Amino acid sequence: MSDVTLHLGDCLEVMRSMPDKSVDAVITDPPYGHNNNNGDLIARREAALGVGDYDAERDDRPIANDGPKANAIFRALLPEVVRVLKLGCCFCCCGGGGGPDPQFARWSIWIDDTPGLAFKQMVVWDKGPIGMGWHYRRSYETILVAQRQGAKCAWFDDSHCIENIIRPGDYGIRKIIPSKDQHPTQKPVELAAHFIRLHTRPGDTVLDPFMGSGTTGVAAVKLGRNFIGIEISEEYFEVAQARIAEAQRQPALFVDEG
Repeated sequence: MSDVTLHLGDCLEVMRSMPDKSVDAVITDPPYGHNNNNGDLIARREAALGVGDYDAERDDRPIANDGPKANAIFRALLPEVVRVLKLGCCFCCCGGGGGPDPQFARWSIWIDDTPGLAFKQMVVWDKGPIGMGWHYRRSYETILVAQRQGAKCAWFDDSHCIENIIRPGDYGIRKIIPSKDQHPTQKPVELAAHFIRLHTRPGDTVLDPFMGSGTTGVAAVKLGRNFIGIEISEEYFEVAQARIAEAQRQPALFVDEG
């Protein structure tokens, strides 16, 4: 069974207590700083589309630190990522394009400007039609891939067919429209599993500093990896605990050829 360690608390404080070169990969989905689900279009989606009403008490589920602090937290986290990584990679979900804040471009530059870290690739996750927004509807997100500077990241695919675009349905990945009992930005387990397979082997350790409801942890234990998760919200920490514990009790969902 996978070794799982979960921390309820601030990711910067927890990571500063972790040993150097103690994890093989960092796979995470930080808050984008957009105040998602705090009375915005995500919370009001049904009402905006004319298929339901909006009730702030029921529909608003703001994400911790998903405001002006988000960018500062992300940038402060990067040196800690360098310190705890072995030779593995860091994979960070990020928003799509659009202004006035081209976040994926700025975060990519911050990654490359961090001593010891190098930007490797931007993977586009095509979530399929049709996403949030009004004019150019947002139907994709990006995953920013980084590696230790001067080192090759671990790579365990021999097919030579891995693109930097994940098309709808590839690897079983399908977008989630979160229900009111899910994390408001919950990602598919298969998305985390895709990167875990490519860059780690059974017995390796995966870290998620922004664990949310534990999706990366579920994928990790299903693939026989050890997992360290950090989450600041007690509500979602408890959800993550339950989901990961259930994943440990069940047979593997995925076939890992490693």
